[in-house]
Amino acid sequence: VRVLHLKESIASLARLLASTRHGGFPVVCRPKPDHAEVFQGTIKRLELCTLLENEHIFEPETNDEPFSSSPPLCYEKITVEKLPNLSRLTMLLNRYTTDPRYQQLFINLEPYINKSAMSVQADFSLQRTYIIFRTLGLRHLTVVDPQNRVVGVITRKDLMPFPLEERLRLQLAPQ
Repeated sequence: VRVLHLKESIASLARLLASTRHGGFPVVCRPKPDHAEVFQGTIKRLELCTLLENEHIFEPETNDEPFSSSPPLCYEKITVEKLPNLSRLTMLLNRYTTDPRYQQLFINLEPYINKSAMSVQADFSLQRTYIIFRTLGLRHLTVVDPQNRVVGVITRKDLMPFPLEERLRLQLAPQ
């Protein structure tokens, strides 16, 4: 599972977007230094791309101090239907992954994550998961363990009838 942190490096975010086709990502944080990372919410690829087009919100690393110098983007700016210029984004991702100064710049994802994103326990019923997807029109669903640590993501593709039947058949077949 590819997860993001509330405070994410611009370079690592650009590498992730350039190397994957995922439509959304779970966001995790470590509540206390000695605790495991726990699920906080999700953020969509389109929102991440929009954020990367706004360099003025990038900030230098500030250890554990909260981000505060730049106000977050307004809701209208972040909720776009599609990217206006894909070639510009490709150029930006390339610059962010190759220029060393972007290793030292970070973005605060907290104002932009969907904190009410659905998640299910790892042993949750497949039938109920399917019903949740159908009734809520989800694109992805985060799977967590009893300690709320991310262990997987279920997508609509995972619940398509034929691949699902094949996986179930293989799982239930005698070894």
